[in-house]
Amino acid sequence: MSAALVTGGSSGIGAACAARLAAHGHQVAVVDLAPTDAGAVALSLSLDVRDGPGLADAAERVEAELGPIDYLVTAAGHYRAGTIADPDEAEWRRMLEVHVGGTANAWRAVVPRMRSRGRGSICAIGSELGIIGDPSAPHYAAAKGAIHAMTKSLAAELAPDGIRVNCVAPGPTDTPLLSDDPNMAGYAEALPLGRVLTADEIAAAVAFVLLEDTNFVGQVVSPNAGAVL
Repeated sequence: MSAALVTGGSSGIGAACAARLAAHGHQVAVVDLAPTDAGAVALSLSLDVRDGPGLADAAERVEAELGPIDYLVTAAGHYRAGTIADPDEAEWRRMLEVHVGGTANAWRAVVPRMRSRGRGSICAIGSELGIIGDPSAPHYAAAKGAIHAMTKSLAAELAPDGIRVNCVAPGPTDTPLLSDDPNMAGYAEALPLGRVLTADEIAAAVAFVLLEDTNFVGQVVSPNAGAVL
């Protein structure tokens, strides 16, 4: 039986992805700062995705206990608004380290294992703000835009090895990650759909590009309620 690893899988989009993959019959492991006791999760590990060696150890444990990791979702994230004039340099570094560094760490932990088997599918979580930018959080938009570019680069590298890499870039979504966003209240009114998305809707898009019945390679798919047309 194949296993699926989801970073940031204890809440929000990551938790919804973990539940969706479990419903498809996969053994699901999650990595998060806070462990989860959700019934859909077979293995929950407490870990900061900025810890590359820790993620490598986590991948080894997942395969020892659950089987080969055929699916990887990198959903670990962090959000805080702040303009380019924000003097908090540590926050800017954290934003890039969690999103860009954390995604790369997960890939480095899992890709060699997929490559040795000649199969696998990876989905990174980006953002529509990585497409259109965000004057209230340029560091977040930059981090997500980097993930989009990384996805295309890794997809080109790994497709000949039988490994597909794609990205889902959600629009405004009702998750704890954006609970402190001062703009959340007005998002629904501005969206053509008239509401923000749910984590389950994003997880459905992730499952669509991740699982075996699609041939997407290097795509950035953006379910965004019409925020980007």
